[in-house]
Amino acid sequence: MSRTAPRPDFSLTAARRARELDELAAGTTVDVLVVGLGATGAGAALDAASRGLSVAAIDAYDLAFGTSRWSSKLIHGGLRYLASGQLGVAHESAVERGVLMERTAPHLVRAQPFVLPLTSLTSRRNAALAQAGLRAGDLLRVSAGTARRTLPGPRRLSAVETLRSAPGLRTHGLYGGLLSWDGQLADDARLVTALARTAAGHGARILTRTRALSVTGSGALVRDELTGQELTIRARAVVNATGVWADQLVDGVKLRPSRGTHLVLRGSTLPGLTAGLHIPVPGETNRFVLVLPQGDGRVYVGLTDEPVDGPLQDEPTPPESDIGFLLDVLNTALDTPVHRDDVVGAFAGLRPLLDDAPDDGSGSRTSDISRRHAVLTSSEGVVTIVGGKLTTYRRMAQDALDAALAARGMSAAPCRTARLPLVGAAAPAELAALPVPRRLLARYGTEATALHALGEADPRLREPVADGVETTRAELWWAVRHEGALDESDLLDRRTRVGLVPADRAAALDAAREALAAAAHEPAGP
Repeated sequence: MSRTAPRPDFSLTAARRARELDELAAGTTVDVLVVGLGATGAGAALDAASRGLSVAAIDAYDLAFGTSRWSSKLIHGGLRYLASGQLGVAHESAVERGVLMERTAPHLVRAQPFVLPLTSLTSRRNAALAQAGLRAGDLLRVSAGTARRTLPGPRRLSAVETLRSAPGLRTHGLYGGLLSWDGQLADDARLVTALARTAAGHGARILTRTRALSVTGSGALVRDELTGQELTIRARAVVNATGVWADQLVDGVKLRPSRGTHLVLRGSTLPGLTAGLHIPVPGETNRFVLVLPQGDGRVYVGLTDEPVDGPLQDEPTPPESDIGFLLDVLNTALDTPVHRDDVVGAFAGLRPLLDDAPDDGSGSRTSDISRRHAVLTSSEGVVTIVGGKLTTYRRMAQDALDAALAARGMSAAPCRTARLPLVGAAAPAELAALPVPRRLLARYGTEATALHALGEADPRLREPVADGVETTRAELWWAVRHEGALDESDLLDRRTRVGLVPADRAAALDAAREALAAAAHEPAGP
């Protein structure tokens, strides 16, 4: 008699977390312990679990609590790195962009058009150089094997076409634009959630609110932040994927964090915007401020690249100097200026850049530091992954896991994450055929049908969590029961991004509390 394999369990719940912590406290040894559940840590957990290894992955806070939720939500093809001569980094970025868009997460990453306005401030020579750069970027796409149907090619626009994409641009001196395409995530935190849940479906123990107090090559002393209980997780290999906080667990890691700030505007502030914008920073070469329409009634404007000295904040605060800089550059391109009181939110993230510059007092800018990643192995065998960027998280995770296995003399099946679809993934044509709202498809993929069914069964779950916010009560319900959300912040700041606008967050708090209370009164799952 044939035996049917059990269906993978992608759900993360409070009950599952408690059960798996108890197993580890009882002395269960795992093959791999991953510390940090940003994109790279969750990616490493998925890589290890999909190779057949037993895995525990922990974070002191939550999925995507750190840098991975503060990005520009872009999956870059590496054009910037090509321009600065970092050919290897550029090609790696283009390859990983294609992996996400065509194989592993086509439901979360879509093609985003960008326009570079050509104005009297842009010389004909600089316009020609920019156009040549975009063509070189298209060659990167070809070399990475990404199809033209996935990412259209660049082209020159007339002034009329440019204004059609961005009606708010200053018309005086505008003589055209350059159109290009790149990858845009529906939400960076949702990518991390999908990675963690896919890893859980392969058997990984995904444990938030679990703080590493100390690590060695054979495990970690951790504390359950919900109960205060301390326990030892025993592991054959350990990966430190804590980003800008990596040096707090392992000695010898030298980082130079950089702060990237974004503004959040209502879509009504820049009406009719259908493409992202590259706005040149005056007096700079190959540096732009990005204007990024999000498809949820918001627009992001970013980003800065400023060195960070001193103690690091768990949740960085954007300084007014960054906000002023972004507004100043943005307004060089607009007919009607955007004012400070138009900014309804702002966020800042810290990039874990590897400081490998010579100590010669040259004071090079963080924007000049390579975005390549590095794998460092301590004398005790702890492997730390630093540097890199969101786009290349998968390759970073693979390199870190390979190094950890080698350091401990372990063997495993080859990496398969370049062709392993994340939960919810499907081909664009298959997704388009599903009879559910497009917004849900862009955030949940095939699971959007289950969320839509919740609203059909209970009309109250179709209601938005607050006036003017597209997120529904069904999404909060789903996050508690399937995505490991444990409190209001998990719901509003990471599983959804309501919290990017403080006023919206305050208005949605009651809905979040209702979702948590309802789950608390339901029977615990198996």
